Amino acid sequence: MKRTRLNFISSAALSLLLLVAGAPVRAQTSAQSKAPSVPDTPAGRRLSEWLRLNKGGDFDAIRNFMAASYDKPILERASAELRAAYLVGARHTNGEVKLVAVEKSSDLEIVAVGETALTELQSRLTVKVAPEEPHIITFINNEPIRPANARKLSQAEFARWLDGYLKRLATADVFSGSVLIAKDGKPVFQNAYGLASKAYNVPNRVDTKFNLGSMNKMFTAVAVAQLVEQGRLSFDDTVGKVLPDYPNREVAEKVKIHHLLTHTSGIGDYFTPKFFETSKERFKAVKDYLPLFVDQPLLFQPGERMSYSNAGFMLLGAIIEKVSGQDYFSYVREHIYRPAGMNDTDAYDLEHDTPNLAVGYTNENEEGRFIPGPRANNLFRHVVKGGPAGGGFSTAPDLLKFANALVGHKLLSQRYTDVLTTGKVVAGQGVKYGYGFFCAEVDGRRTVGHSGGFSGINSQLDIHLDTGYTVIVMSNYDPPIAQQVVTKIGQVIPEG
Repeated sequence: MKRTRLNFISSAALSLLLLVAGAPVRAQTSAQSKAPSVPDTPAGRRLSEWLRLNKGGDFDAIRNFMAASYDKPILERASAELRAAYLVGARHTNGEVKLVAVEKSSDLEIVAVGETALTELQSRLTVKVAPEEPHIITFINNEPIRPANARKLSQAEFARWLDGYLKRLATADVFSGSVLIAKDGKPVFQNAYGLASKAYNVPNRVDTKFNLGSMNKMFTAVAVAQLVEQGRLSFDDTVGKVLPDYPNREVAEKVKIHHLLTHTSGIGDYFTPKFFETSKERFKAVKDYLPLFVDQPLLFQPGERMSYSNAGFMLLGAIIEKVSGQDYFSYVREHIYRPAGMNDTDAYDLEHDTPNLAVGYTNENEEGRFIPGPRANNLFRHVVKGGPAGGGFSTAPDLLKFANALVGHKLLSQRYTDVLTTGKVVAGQGVKYGYGFFCAEVDGRRTVGHSGGFSGINSQLDIHLDTGYTVIVMSNYDPPIAQQVVTKIGQVIPEG
């Protein structure tokens, strides 16, 4: 299986964890100047193994450790292959994880605080093991936290700190992109780092167009909700009611709009062998993608569980076209981008030159492994034209315009805005998925948004509904750099 598919899946997983990190909890233990020792217990030895392998960054060693040492339910949620690929890439981005404190220790459980050397992210590491030999890992969690010694910053102090932080990451060549922070809809920080084109030495700008990955799902969900608000569609409509000629009768009769919007449809993906074996220039219109998955049987009964589905959102694009009478791209331009003032957002066709468009650069091979050395561009890996499930382009200022239009009810009434941004299904610890938006609530503070990831693509939008902050990080480097920057911003951003 090629990495292209894994990247879209891991992008969703990143959102589950890192939207929560935008409203972090505080560590209970102060940082220590000298690294603590790990207790020689079954759980402690497993944590030591994890730290040693993370430091080494060897994919095969990490994968083999996970395959042999993680309990089956953990690997059912994400395979050892996928976990190892993510950890190796994150190790390159973050630097080594160093132990800061041990908060709790017993034979079968250890809770420690670690900090990444480069991105300076603190997290609470929890490892639980089975009581019998060989003490396999039954639970492992890595929860971002606010450092206990973090001091409150003024807006001016925060801006100076963030600029220095991003410059350091850019100098280390782990970040390239654009960052915008707004308070109550107005920018309080915006800057760009790295290169949009390495070949021509063109620097990124604040208004450079970056690929969105899966963030287009937010626009698709808004479009569906607009049609529902107009009475032309219902969240309870089945696929067959809207598309009576849809050839997969099981999908047509059982899958509802609600299921598609919440990734609970049971529909798989369009990143199939046929997709990779076919020239990508053949996939431009929504209808071009349908043959890739239309004959697939449901993976589970609709509503049974959540499983991230790009095909489900492509099908929503077809539904929007049927109900509105417009092609998907014209609809979102007219009813979302134009009302919001998003003049630099579209699913640009990569066969044609678009000014100020960032080239994506990747250290991943086709199997998803991190490959050290110069990055390759992603021009032959990505879709030629994005669509309802992802792959369009936007800028940090345009994403702020979208966030402002959304919370200002320029796109939908408050009622339907709330419908989209209220969690419907559990998507991870402390996180739910609404309609096209990840939704988190920590300490009573709500955050909604979405991320996108692919080889050479990583962006995230977080809208902090209760504090008035909007955080936008866009990058033309591999995941998880945008999410790591978002996490660090969440740990340092002024609270007021």
